[in-house]
Amino acid sequence: MKVNLIYFAWVRERIGKTEEQIELPVSVVTVRDLLIHLKGLGEEYETALQFPDVVRVAINQEHVEHDETIAGAREIGIFPPMTGG
Repeated sequence: MKVNLIYFAWVRERIGKTEEQIELPVSVVTVRDLLIHLKGLGEEYETALQFPDVVRVAINQEHVEHDETIAGAREIGIFPPMTGG
């Protein structure tokens, strides 16, 4: 499955890309699987996603939990934790 990933704030800064389109292996089914897969793509991904439990994710512009399936996703946004204010 090919998906468009968009990175925000310090996730973008650490990975060094605003967005990219990647082909995912069939074993990547959930958001959690995606984050684990991305961590294996290189040191910059490992650094950006070293604490995956705090990373927020949106599928097709809707925030989702890490156990959410990514089937049918056209766009996946990856964000740092959000703070109030």
